[in-house]
Amino acid sequence: MGTSTTKAVLVDLEGQVHGKCSEDYTVCYPKADWAEQDPEDWWNAVKTTTRNLMQMTGVSPNDVLCLTFSGQMLGIVPMDSGGKHLRPAIIWLDNRACRQAESMMRKFGHARIFSLLAGATLCGKDCVPKLLWLKSEEPDIYGKMKYFLDVNGYLIYRTTGNIAMELSGASVFGINLKKKTWLKRMFRYVGLDPEKTPPLVRSTDQVGVLSGEASSELGLLQGTPVVAGAGDAACAAVGSGAVCEGDGHVYLGTSGWVGVVTERTPRGKYGAATIHSADPDKAFLIAETETAGACLQWMGDELYRAEKMDPQVSNIYTLMDEKVSQVPPGSGYLIFTPWMYGERAPIADCNIRSGFLNLSADHTRENMLRAVYEGIAYNIRWIIEIVDRHFKFPLPTLRVIGGVARSEPWMQILSDVTCRRVETVRDPQEAGAVGAALIAATGMGIYPSFEALKDIVKVDRVFEPQEENRRVYNLLFNSYQQAYKSLRGFYKRLNEQRFEEASTFREVSK
Repeated sequence: MGTSTTKAVLVDLEGQVHGKCSEDYTVCYPKADWAEQDPEDWWNAVKTTTRNLMQMTGVSPNDVLCLTFSGQMLGIVPMDSGGKHLRPAIIWLDNRACRQAESMMRKFGHARIFSLLAGATLCGKDCVPKLLWLKSEEPDIYGKMKYFLDVNGYLIYRTTGNIAMELSGASVFGINLKKKTWLKRMFRYVGLDPEKTPPLVRSTDQVGVLSGEASSELGLLQGTPVVAGAGDAACAAVGSGAVCEGDGHVYLGTSGWVGVVTERTPRGKYGAATIHSADPDKAFLIAETETAGACLQWMGDELYRAEKMDPQVSNIYTLMDEKVSQVPPGSGYLIFTPWMYGERAPIADCNIRSGFLNLSADHTRENMLRAVYEGIAYNIRWIIEIVDRHFKFPLPTLRVIGGVARSEPWMQILSDVTCRRVETVRDPQEAGAVGAALIAATGMGIYPSFEALKDIVKVDRVFEPQEENRRVYNLLFNSYQQAYKSLRGFYKRLNEQRFEEASTFREVSK
């Protein structure tokens, strides 16, 4: 379950994809900084894609060993005592709770919050501030809420009738990573009701079986086992094959992240946070960048609109790759900052935004396009250097997954910018689904451990850094870092004023 699309994917015991179907749904932006989705849209998409997948592949429901999920994280679905959702889901993109986050940091102090929430600096997109917003701004909804769920939890309920939240998804709300329990004292401390937290399960746990109603809607057998699965980032780590101590991967899709699986529980900083891994015995250090492929999608929508409408252009992203390959490294010393929705890592700042720096009349549309590819690579390099310097995970090889991993020019740019070997895997866009399937297979005893999955995931392509591009990329990367230091005050003043005006407009509208 992604931000804009759900996929039903059929995976065998060797991690090979045998079929996939997708269905889009919308994100609603009812007010400035809000982002919501209707959970019923998720379920309708699950029904459609599951039925279409079974029909397309011709596989019998008798041959489906289990159903499991990989879902977008940091979302909130308030559920009442009758099992109905009370309002649209507040998803990860939503930034409405800035004031609650700032108030928490002022009231309780950085050290206290850091120790409770894995070290991450709180912002308006985080779950606890969103719950506080719900309590403050929609008290009727909060009062009726029996449990809050995330996407995976909601799908577990729709398929089995059971209420549960898996550990990786729960860890972005607040759990003790070692004891595997909710931080109920923290919930009370900040003013939330700890009794509204759902029961916790491991990624590998069978959380029930497919109910009669759900099986009829999905076209699968009643009683088919349902395994919890995990959050999208945790599933992707497994699907990348980076499953052993200190192994890291890079995900580049709509958003992006650098993740490392570890037995340690490093204290988060510099926009990185430690959450629970899909592996019940490990933690997961993750540093998320809010927009990666979304920047390229914006370029296609706004600057390649004619080509997108051209029936002779079968794939706009293939065309973009061809154009980028014709532009020299450095894009004519043009820099793009990929912070369209603010940023979490390498800098935690909800106010910063994207921009083209050093743009001149000499630059072309293709210079701007390559600058987007390179700007995202600069952001990833900055994160990787933080992971290396401050957390002592060197990551000499980057295992890259996600839709962007299919772009050869982009992978070469990433290798050149980061000065690291880049490896992409088979079916990189389906790594989350493959990871979820392998998690379920481990839970069912087909594999003895998560470490055993490393050899199952196959490397498809390898990219080595080109020495001749090192000088220009080092220079531009240093300038990229300096750009944030120079502009953060500007963005803070501008976007705080924008938020104030939007809030005033809402009050007048009421």
